[in-house]
Amino acid sequence: ISKAVTLDTKKNNNQPKGINNMKLFTKEQIEQLLKNGHDLDADHKPVVKLFCGGSTWLFTDIDPHNTDKIFGLCDHGVPELGYASIRELEALNGPMGLRVERDMYFKAEHPLSVYEESATRNGSITA
Repeated sequence: ISKAVTLDTKKNNNQPKGINNMKLFTKEQIEQLLKNGHDLDADHKPVVKLFCGGSTWLFTDIDPHNTDKIFGLCDHGVPELGYASIRELEALNGPMGLRVERDMYFKAEHPLSVYEESATRNGSITA
């Protein structure tokens, strides 16, 4: 699974170290996302926050039957719950070639439903 959740840096060998080889998820986050994927009835706290340009994602679980599918609150101008593809997140090039990054300091304080309610009210994710 590690290949499925790290950025492919082979094409960017001239980039300074750390620019495109940041892992989207830590090992611990992957384990928690998969664990949450086995308990779909729970209102989990987001495990990870990703961002790129004006887009933000708060993810709670990975589908254990299709580890490319990750579920959470996605905001590309309009916040909504849904699935994203990990491979597509890895390949995404935002404005000015920016890549998707993980908010290394994010620690969820509430279950996803609270973030969804707030994002719907405010028009964007404010985590």
